Amino acid sequence: MRFFEDIERFRGTEPVNEQGQTLEEFLDDYDARKYDCPSNTVDMLVFKSEGAYTTWGQPLKLLMIRRRNHPSIGDFALPGGFVEIREDLETAAKRELQEETGVTDLPLIQLGAFGAPDRDPRWRIITTAYMTLIEKEIPVQAGDDAKDAMWLDAKLSQQDDLLRVDLTNEEKGVHLFTTARLESHKVSVLTKETFSMVENSGIASDHGVLIVEALYQIRKASE
Repeated sequence: MRFFEDIERFRGTEPVNEQGQTLEEFLDDYDARKYDCPSNTVDMLVFKSEGAYTTWGQPLKLLMIRRRNHPSIGDFALPGGFVEIREDLETAAKRELQEETGVTDLPLIQLGAFGAPDRDPRWRIITTAYMTLIEKEIPVQAGDDAKDAMWLDAKLSQQDDLLRVDLTNEEKGVHLFTTARLESHKVSVLTKETFSMVENSGIASDHGVLIVEALYQIRKASE
């Protein structure tokens, strides 16, 4: 089954494969249900500073929602949701952000993909996380799957290889935290940094690790 009609750029260098099929015949016979396919989601990390952000240590807030439904019902999570079958990832990110918080028209940078097999009990779900840092006030309003949406003060601290993020909204009595372990891996001149969950309180799924990594990247960029 062809996913779309314009297939010329997939023609390749040979007219037929080893089974004698043309590209059209191969696609018409192809069954996407042959393999178990993971679902894809997007999650957004929207940080806010009170003014121009120039130096690490300036106060930052993070936009989070409280989940209305299972899994992790009542816990805090990043705005996000499932990617539609014909939707670009960044388009999905902006759509979900608007549906759950009312926030629109933000530039997004891709943080990375996260796909631990045990990150969601519903199915094998791989998420692509996006982040942004805004320097102005933006009102938020919960919608769709979000029971509530709010800004939380976000503070990153580090002791040796352990990084902790505290998330608070004193007005609403919200106090969350997450701790992750940082490991660095060298591949020739390249360095890869990974983060693994150590402790978590009140934050859904692996979103705590995403938050730690995003704040770590902001710190690296602004120190």
